[in-house]
Amino acid sequence: MSGPMNVFDPRALAARRRRALALGPETFLLDRVAEDLADRLGAVKRRFEVAADLGTPTDAVRTALAGSDMVGRLHAFGPAERADVEIVTDPEALPFAPETLDLVVSALALQTVNDLPGVLSQIRRALRPDGLLIAGFLGAGTLNELREAFAIAESDTLGGISPRVAPFADLRDLGGLLQRAGFALPVTDVDRVVVRYGDPLSLLADLRRMGAANPLADRRRTPLLRKTLARLFEVYAERFSDPDGRLRATFEIAWISGWAPHESQQKPLRPGSAKARLADALKVPEGRLPGDG
Repeated sequence: MSGPMNVFDPRALAARRRRALALGPETFLLDRVAEDLADRLGAVKRRFEVAADLGTPTDAVRTALAGSDMVGRLHAFGPAERADVEIVTDPEALPFAPETLDLVVSALALQTVNDLPGVLSQIRRALRPDGLLIAGFLGAGTLNELREAFAIAESDTLGGISPRVAPFADLRDLGGLLQRAGFALPVTDVDRVVVRYGDPLSLLADLRRMGAANPLADRRRTPLLRKTLARLFEVYAERFSDPDGRLRATFEIAWISGWAPHESQQKPLRPGSAKARLADALKVPEGRLPGDG
């Protein structure tokens, strides 16, 4: 049986992160996600003694949680480029022993793993009973404007298209992936962040400084032609500009959370275990609903 298809090129991802550090990283989106993660964790109103920050490119999550009493020890697992990383981790093969963690958090990292179901299963095994996973990462709607503009520009100038923007996970699939991995009480939701730019070059520069330039394994390896870039700029301005001339770029943040099962957690009722009939609760005859003729 074959393994998951390699959509992302790990070497390209590492090279993009190194280039971002050399250019001076752009962290506005990561900082926002880290702060949102801290707010979501605060709503749980519980302390987690041993936690892992998985794959987050910087110490943004550690900074967002600093001064709070929600987490005891927060260990950093992730890319070698992260300054405070404790263990350099391949996101496809996690170094966690079973039932050793109370909490796993991750910010803008899981969107580029090739085997997301496998990673979620490994996280689930690493969590102690009643342990929690919270992660925010780029979702399917991210950079739809750029994806569409690139497709039109390449079709018009080259007679075909190549993958330029990554196919991130769809929110509709994530709840099922959490359940398949064995998580209880799975929750998914999405936050859309619209950033406005003066021109497409500024957006492309930000993506490079985020380490988010094209990391696809089957990306076109030849340089982008000047005529294609010019057409890209035209299409983007025609389709995705506001009345003031500034251009929109959407970043979709997909949020997932789930718990390692524990006997104390709320469970759905067994079929047929209800003690009262719906018709009695609504005070209507059996087989009729309020408002029926």
